[in-house]
Amino acid sequence: MEEKTDALNPLVTLYDAEQGQALSLPAELSALYGPLRIPLHPGRTYTFANFVTTLDGVVSLDAPGRSGGGEISGHSKHDRLVMGLLRSIADAVVVGAGTLRSVPQHLWTAEYIFPPQEAAYRSLRHILGKSPEPLNVIVTARGSLDLGLPVFQSEQIPALIVTTMQGAAQIRQPLPPSVRLDAVQETGHVTARSVLDAITRAFGGHADMVLVEGGPHLIGDFYAEALLNELFLTLAPQVAGRSKGDERPGLVEGKLFAPQHPIWGRLISTKRAENHLFLRYAF
Repeated sequence: MEEKTDALNPLVTLYDAEQGQALSLPAELSALYGPLRIPLHPGRTYTFANFVTTLDGVVSLDAPGRSGGGEISGHSKHDRLVMGLLRSIADAVVVGAGTLRSVPQHLWTAEYIFPPQEAAYRSLRHILGKSPEPLNVIVTARGSLDLGLPVFQSEQIPALIVTTMQGAAQIRQPLPPSVRLDAVQETGHVTARSVLDAITRAFGGHADMVLVEGGPHLIGDFYAEALLNELFLTLAPQVAGRSKGDERPGLVEGKLFAPQHPIWGRLISTKRAENHLFLRYAF
């Protein structure tokens, strides 16, 4: 059934620090979201993440067929509206191979996540002088990828695989026409800095805005390397729970910060849609 946006109420702004440059949003998006201000710095990449979590901090149910963000948000239209908005301002969207495996048919574009606002999203990218679609960046150390998936087979959506030399040897060649590969090191863990450097090379210069969408290990790397400028966090009114030994992931996995080196954010925006909260933190 086709979604209708006339039933979608605007997000209610509870707090806005009014920092950064207000983007020229199309009227439809401005009416639904309100002002979107981004603290851009010429010549520097603004790196931001977007996640949804339950009240008890779960970001994935980690169950077959139910590992995506929709299960966490309750398939919230407002969450998908915001996801589409953030993808529409991004030059590149970065995900790890684990995220791709959890939603193998996904495309990291604005219109894919929220089709009712496709025209407005495309208009926004045109206003911002961006390419029709963001570069879809897939990070994998081992090269365990299925090149038959839509993200690699779509000729309209450019994709970049960031991997190791060892991982590159596992990836079937030749690559589809819209896909390029960057082996950033011999073996081992792919760092967040290596990912941003690969994106820089793909653009022949820096990308203005890079969006990180997961998973928890990848965002942990960006935090650990102090490369994340901001987090957009949707707080869904769900308590998922964990049983003993349950490995349902939280926002960050594989990195330990507190108590020795806690990372504190600064709240810059709070919005509400029904029982969901949409938070923005600067770092």
